Amino acid sequence: MKPHYPILDGLRGTAAILVVIFHLFEAYYPELDKHPMHHGYLAVDFFYMLSGFVVGYAYDDRWAKGMTIKQFLKIRLIRLHPLVILGTLIGAIAFWFDPYKDAQNVEIWRLIAVMLIGFTLLPAPIDVRGWGETHPLDGPCWSLMQEYIANIIYAVFGHKMTKTVLWVVVIISGIVLTVVAVDHGDLGTGWGYAKIKSKFIADFFYGPGAEGYPNIWVAPVRMMFPFFAGLLLFRTGKLIRIPMAYTVCSLVLMALFFFPWYSWNGFYEAACIIIMFPIIIAAGAGGQISGRWAKLCKFSGDISYPIYITHYPFIYIYMFWIIKEKPTPSIIVPIACGLFIFFILLAYAALKLYDEPVRAWLKRKLLKG
Repeated sequence: MKPHYPILDGLRGTAAILVVIFHLFEAYYPELDKHPMHHGYLAVDFFYMLSGFVVGYAYDDRWAKGMTIKQFLKIRLIRLHPLVILGTLIGAIAFWFDPYKDAQNVEIWRLIAVMLIGFTLLPAPIDVRGWGETHPLDGPCWSLMQEYIANIIYAVFGHKMTKTVLWVVVIISGIVLTVVAVDHGDLGTGWGYAKIKSKFIADFFYGPGAEGYPNIWVAPVRMMFPFFAGLLLFRTGKLIRIPMAYTVCSLVLMALFFFPWYSWNGFYEAACIIIMFPIIIAAGAGGQISGRWAKLCKFSGDISYPIYITHYPFIYIYMFWIIKEKPTPSIIVPIACGLFIFFILLAYAALKLYDEPVRAWLKRKLLKG
């Protein structure tokens, strides 16, 4: 019988909660170097590494038992896509009724077109918000698109890779990740078509004198190393045993995200992903937990994906409210706290009333036998 890793569920929940807090702060502190949680966006890279580990754990042994690529992709689609559709639908409704948005005169047909494209998780060529996002109705979907790409690569090539080949992929992708992080100064990008001012990479992709390059190219760079490093970590089986692993790992993750911003920020963020995240996941997988803490891990793990994919449409409204109304911190703080509680309740409702029933129905229809 396979071992279960409940602490990894809990850590996924910790990272998702930190993302929500990061976005609540971001509305008031849009500049990363002034943001209290300077590196909160690295939760995305942590998710990718967790995903690589868990995909290896859940599916590596199934290929020998006859699982096909089609079956694997069906399983992953059932697991991930219902909430993509819900998050995009919430995003479309929130956009239409947002009284503070800049784009006040967007035609309904344009919004419906973007929503339908969003249902597929493909990048939208229509920018209704004017921010240059690939997924303007539910921003975090950009990272889910990379998750899908990672799963396709795993299904076609990754499950057959030897450890040696996997090491080569991890080393090369780690070098590329470091170069991009150092050159750009941070990894808080990859979400859209907006230009990045980076002379080295702009010259490399577009030739001397180019102004920049669409930051969507950073998205697969951010995905490749952590996902396949997580897969390699699972296959090597190198776990770390420490007491109070869930608490310690959660606190370390928080400390990494709140670490101050310095001129060598790119090196720091690359080191977080390449060095610290594997240590945290190895310690989480090697730890033991029971009782109330185990229940907390399960709950936070259960709501981690729903809260990640449903909260951002309301962050748009909250952000434009701050921009337009310029409320004082004494007004913002209780609103932010109320939103935080609302996001948890919304995530739990989405899980129990929509995601779990829909996935159960899809499994019966699409995974017979």
